[in-house]
Amino acid sequence: MLKTVIFDLDGTLLNRDASVQQFIGNQYDRWKDVLGFIPKEHYISRFIELDARGYVWKDKVYQQMVKEFHISEPSWERLLQDYIAEFHHRCIPFPHLIHTLESLKAHKIRLGMITNGKGSFQMNNIRALGIEHFFDTILVSEWEGMKKPDPDIFKKTLSQLQVSAEESMYVGDHPENDVQAARDIGMFGVWKKDAQWSQVEADFIIEDLQELPFIIQAIN
Repeated sequence: MLKTVIFDLDGTLLNRDASVQQFIGNQYDRWKDVLGFIPKEHYISRFIELDARGYVWKDKVYQQMVKEFHISEPSWERLLQDYIAEFHHRCIPFPHLIHTLESLKAHKIRLGMITNGKGSFQMNNIRALGIEHFFDTILVSEWEGMKKPDPDIFKKTLSQLQVSAEESMYVGDHPENDVQAARDIGMFGVWKKDAQWSQVEADFIIEDLQELPFIIQAIN
């Protein structure tokens, strides 16, 4: 009997690629009086490339951009602070996010989240999506002192939700950090398709979040 669904955030609930694209274009526009000597498309594409889909923290990204583009003002510190303060205003959810969470809660499914990243930053993004209240527990790697794919962060989440691995499903976009890590401790591993990978070993594969209630119904 499946009782719990635990989610990843970036690339699973939050359309991070679209959010980053929107944020960095908006940042350029707001600072255009000092960044205007750089072609906008170059500023956007280089940020996205250096960001490496969130796996490089933005202090390194902005330091490199300031160096490469010979930006004298603003400093990389100011650009970083702007990112921290403004990114959550540009958060874009994947389709059917709220409807899916409402459906799961209506069927008495407990919900958890495990996300790698900075604590306050990730919580601001979760609140921007309007979904914090759906979750019984949320673990952010910075605050936990461990990150996916460490099995201990999954085990801690299960303990807080008071369920066994066999009663739980993890949904994420990363084949190793999310899907395989969950399967390794006995959870169902659900891969939310991402064009970066073609073949992923998973118990279930979804393209849209609204497929989840039907999968859970089939399991139960």
